[in-house]
Amino acid sequence: MSEAPDHDADAAGTIDAPEALRVHVGPVLPLAERKVMRRLDRFARDFIALSPFLVLASMDGEGRADASPRGDAPGFVRVLDAATLLIPDRRGNNRVDSFGNVLANPGIGLIFLVPGIDETLRVNGRARLVTGADLLEPLAAQGKVPTTGLRVSVDEVFFHCAKALIRSRLWAPESRVERARFPSLGRILAEQSGTVSVADAERAMEEGYRTRLY
Repeated sequence: MSEAPDHDADAAGTIDAPEALRVHVGPVLPLAERKVMRRLDRFARDFIALSPFLVLASMDGEGRADASPRGDAPGFVRVLDAATLLIPDRRGNNRVDSFGNVLANPGIGLIFLVPGIDETLRVNGRARLVTGADLLEPLAAQGKVPTTGLRVSVDEVFFHCAKALIRSRLWAPESRVERARFPSLGRILAEQSGTVSVADAERAMEEGYRTRLY
């Protein structure tokens, strides 16, 4: 019986240089090459004002990557000026993975999504942690002022085409998965950790969702 090929060890099937990558995929489409902006124009600002959700990508000082969701009411991210964003930090589990990464490596990437719109907005830049009340008070929600925020200096901003969301049918009602098809997070954490009962873990998650969103 023959063994399956070891693709990890097969250098012939890998790309390890920028020049080889460009040959492999072909030239950049002219419109895609020219769409990158250095400032937030009115289209980018309007999209951010409609967005209730983003994904924040960061990397620590040793090159380990992380992606974290952020969400609240549409427009929860404040546009300070054409080159600066402010993202409030709502209450979480205090792991602060992204914050630790930013302290080691300020480079970040953001993807903004708007339900019902298949295009997305990408922002790349540099972030720093801020705690000043003058900056954070305007971002209060449910009567709670965030204690920390990420101030993002924009380096690049551009819209990403809809192909990924069209293929995934992300916003299509028929794509919704019934919640009962997948275990609750309480059950998952209880079984993964082995330190708490499923009932206690589910109760803790429910309590957190109810009382610790802000």
